[in-house]
Formats: sequence, structure tokens, C-alpha cells
Amino acid sequence: MIVGIPKEIKNNESRVGMTPAGVFELTKRNHSVFVQSTAGEGSGFFDKDYLEVGATVLETIEEVYSKSEMIVKVKEPIASEYLLIKENQIVFTYFHFASSEPLTLAMIKSKAICIAYETVEDNDGTLPLLTPMSEVAGRMAIQQGAKYLEKPIKGRGILLGGVPGVKPGKVLILGAGVVGVQAAKMAAGLGAHVTIMDINMKRLRYVNDVLPNHVTTAFSSEYSIRQLIKTHDLIVGGVLVKGGKAPKLITKDMLKEMRPGTVIVDVAVDQGGCFETTKATTHEDPTYIIDDVVHYCVANMPGAVPYTSTMALTNVTLPFVLNLANKGWEKACEEDKNLSKGLNIIKGEVVYKEINEAFNLKV
Repeated sequence: MIVGIPKEIKNNESRVGMTPAGVFELTKRNHSVFVQSTAGEGSGFFDKDYLEVGATVLETIEEVYSKSEMIVKVKEPIASEYLLIKENQIVFTYFHFASSEPLTLAMIKSKAICIAYETVEDNDGTLPLLTPMSEVAGRMAIQQGAKYLEKPIKGRGILLGGVPGVKPGKVLILGAGVVGVQAAKMAAGLGAHVTIMDINMKRLRYVNDVLPNHVTTAFSSEYSIRQLIKTHDLIVGGVLVKGGKAPKLITKDMLKEMRPGTVIVDVAVDQGGCFETTKATTHEDPTYIIDDVVHYCVANMPGAVPYTSTMALTNVTLPFVLNLANKGWEKACEEDKNLSKGLNIIKGEVVYKEINEAFNLKV
């Protein structure tokens, strides 16, 4: 198979779809790999590294798309890429279709095979290709939240860990999934007081068992969220609905209940966000303020730490890339039910029901 690795062109996105190690695994199996020039530089991989393992380096993104049977990316295609995607071309990347109708309609029109990292499932229902980026984003949510609590950036002026004689800051985490648990670990490590909420008691029991005593759990309800936001300094939204839109757990009117300078970080922004006032931002301009509440809603948080993120992502995507290249998408998905759950749009037909539900599509 001919595999293409284009350079990511989303704002401040420095990750790359494959490392030289992954390309080597493809080329030694006689697959051809086209890598766009400088695609890996942001993650610390250079054109010569790809050339040494048998890749062909092409200058333009148009060449990569036109020559490749399968495109392996990190982020969803943006508008300038829509027309580059060909009929029957496999596109293997994060798509998050439910948060973007234009992207969904463009991929339907392209008649490509769209396989989304975020809906590939393991036998136990976990999401192996989303997990590593959720781990990165969950940890980063605290790192970024702590920074934006500083007064020069209009935060409350709180040091999350406190100091002797001064109470630590308080962190509220919505969702006890991968993002929530990783955020809780980081916040607890800084010495903050942490409350993590969920409607799944099994997850809350797990958190209670594995995290330190200054991480407390609470069953999530609108009433309890409304009470807790009044006293917490940093609020992290990490709620996931597989392949669908995130629920709006914090509404605009709730912002007035928060203290001025409270920071809210929406890790669910890729899926539409779990705050009503969420709008996607970039690393270039990451925050905005509504009702004196600082919003951090960067849609590609792991892109700020591209070496860590690229390594973590490609560790888990490579076996699936090899499977697709070796067998073709139909046979690979027929034999691997976990991979088949990544199929979102096939040759113009939406095959993932949450996407149809998000937009009431009649396709």
C-alpha cells in the first residue's frame, strides 16, 4: 500500500502521524511511504530520519494526498484539505465528526474511507487510540490551569499547591474517565485540594481506591455542580460521550456563581465542549474571559508537547496502520472488530449512529 504522512496544518499543531520507527515497519514490509517535507520537525524528527528508513519525502501536501492510498494524520482535515481527499482513499486520524457538520459533509462528499482514532474500541469498551492523548490532555489541563490562575493572566492569583500557612487551591474535575483521573493525579501532585465528579459509581470507587486522601469524590448532578463551582478555583471538564457531542454540564448562568478569576479548562472541546460558553481556541490565543471567568478551550492541547504526544500516539496507532496496509481496510476491519468500530464514514455513507444523531442526517 502507498501510505502518506502530510504535515499537520492546524494552528500550532506540531505532532506528526508517524515516526521514523513506524515508517521503517511499513517499508520493511514493502509498503511505500510518502512524507511531506518537515512534517516531523515539530516532534523532533527530520526529513533525513525518514529518508534513512526508506520513505520518500515530497515537498507539498497536494503531492502527498494525490499519490497515497492511505493518509495517516493526527488532527481532522481542515477546509483547505477537503478537496485533496480522494474517493476510496483511507483517512486514518482523529475526526471528532459530531462537533463539526462542515467536516462531516465534506467527508461524505469525498467518498473516502474515514476511520476515526477516537472510536476504535478495545474488547472492554475502552478507547485505545484516544487514551494516550486523553492522558496528555488531562495532565496538561492542570499545568495550563495552574498558569492561568496567575493574576497577570486575569486569574484569581492562586498558587494551586499553597504554601505553609496558606490553604492550597481547589480543583473541581467533571468526569472520572482517563482525562479526569490524569488531571486529578497532577492536581494532587501539586498539593491542591481535588474534587472529582461522575455519575458512574464504579469510576468513583476506583478513584477513591487509587488516588490520595486529598482527592475526594462526589456524585455528579446539576445541583451539586452548582454548589461546588462557588468555591473552586480551577474547573476541568473531561466528559466523553463516545463519538457524540459532550453534554453541557456548566451553563452560561453558572459563570455568575463562580468567583472572579476562576479558570475553567474544557478538555472536551473537540467533542463540542461540556461548558455552554466553550468555543475552540488555539495555542496562539488560548483563553478568553466571560463574566470574569477565564476560559481555556484549546482544541489540540497535546499539540503543545508534540514529542511526548507523537510518541504516545504512534505507540498505539502503529499496529492498526500495519494491519490496514497489509490487508486493506475491508479485510482488516472484517477481521478486527475493534478497528471496525473506527469506521465513521464509508464512501459517502455515515455508518456511526452518533454522527447521524448529532446532525439529523438522512444519508
